[in-house]
Amino acid sequence: MTELITKYFPQLSEEQKKQFEALDGLYRDWNAKINVISRKDIDNLYEHHILHSLAIAMAIRFKPGTEILDFGTGGGFPGIPLAIMFPEVKFKLIDGTGKKIRVATEVANAIGLKNVNAVHLRGEEEKGKYDFVVSRAVMPLGDLMKIIKKNFKKDSKNALPNGLICLKGGNLIEELKDYSKVAEITPLETFFEEDWFKEDKKLIYVPV
Repeated sequence: MTELITKYFPQLSEEQKKQFEALDGLYRDWNAKINVISRKDIDNLYEHHILHSLAIAMAIRFKPGTEILDFGTGGGFPGIPLAIMFPEVKFKLIDGTGKKIRVATEVANAIGLKNVNAVHLRGEEEKGKYDFVVSRAVMPLGDLMKIIKKNFKKDSKNALPNGLICLKGGNLIEELKDYSKVAEITPLETFFEEDWFKEDKKLIYVPV
């Protein structure tokens, strides 16, 4: 099951492999009670959700001590896969739906993630300062940037300056027109060879 992850991240420790492996049973179990992943998509958990989240880890290796806000995490994506990948980085996962945050919390606890804090909170209410904000297709880019511009630290310590890293699909021309000069757009097929990633899936980085 985790072959798909180790194919792209061969350096994983045994502990990380076990954590990734445990996600299948945990998400199936929780998804039966609280629908966080489309029922027909749960069989594609590793490709469509876990590896998709890890596209961010292909774009940047976060330094230890980096603080990241996962905005609109749902059941824990991209935050939980990234927290497994970067155990020395701190992640705060927020979502406006309490049931989804419960799933993210229970999954993180079950696999022993010490670097995750999942909180039932709307983005407008989040007051903290972070190096990066990450998200998967929660809202149009302009709306998201308006909400999170208050949440960035001034000083950068990673290879990329502080900013938003989000995963989106579809035609983004209209959405990105105000950011065309600053946004860096990477098609996910640059990172992954599976066909699903060729369907107009992109990573967008907007420095602040």
